[in-house]
Amino acid sequence: MDTLPTILILLILLVISMIKILREYERGVIFLWGRFWKVKGPGMIIVFPGIQKMVKVSLRTVVMDVPPQDIITKDNVTVKVNAVIYFRVVDSQKAIIEVEDFLYATSQLAQTTLRSILGQSTLDDLLSNREEINAHLQKVIDEQTEPWGVKVANVEVKNVDLPQEMQRALAKQAEAERERRAKVINAQGEFEAAQKTCDAADLIGSHPPALQLRFFQTLLDLSNNEGNHTYIPIPIELFDSLKNKGNNP
Repeated sequence: MDTLPTILILLILLVISMIKILREYERGVIFLWGRFWKVKGPGMIIVFPGIQKMVKVSLRTVVMDVPPQDIITKDNVTVKVNAVIYFRVVDSQKAIIEVEDFLYATSQLAQTTLRSILGQSTLDDLLSNREEINAHLQKVIDEQTEPWGVKVANVEVKNVDLPQEMQRALAKQAEAERERRAKVINAQGEFEAAQKTCDAADLIGSHPPALQLRFFQTLLDLSNNEGNHTYIPIPIELFDSLKNKGNNP
């Protein structure tokens, strides 16, 4: 009679150990006698101890930092680049069976792919065409992780650390580019001002009354200036007549 309570306790413990609770974002990969049987979850499932084994898999998106990698670009510049990768499991069976540790495998693949892809790019492309490089990295990594049941949603290059001498060279280049643009803008402004002045001179010259009005406006502006100067207007035609007399003795 004393063994009955013990048996009941053991049965209760056995039933409790058989019950597994999986959250909404979890799946359980069930193996029966060492062979894959099915994927269960979410909710409450039954796993028979001894003959079945469950491996839990999370379906949530994983955000993983790719450690900084030393990369030699296509134009022989050494930079240190790190990135972040977003991925999730879309096939629990493949994620457990096809690869030993899909998290570690994806991390290593991201590092090697980062070095390979960025090594084929120039420094200018790496600094200016970041979106295209991110899309290329995502496509390449996703193609290689597909057999593992892992979907790579996005890859982002975070920081590009340049050597000090390269930073100084880029700063000088940027300064020279700013000076060039300033000179071009200044020259363009002077050209447009000269063009407008020529247009105004042609317009006034073709209309004598406009020339007289401009002359009187100039006298008015001069009279408004402070001082004791006296301005006597002399027609330009007078100089022309004097010149003609000098040429005809």
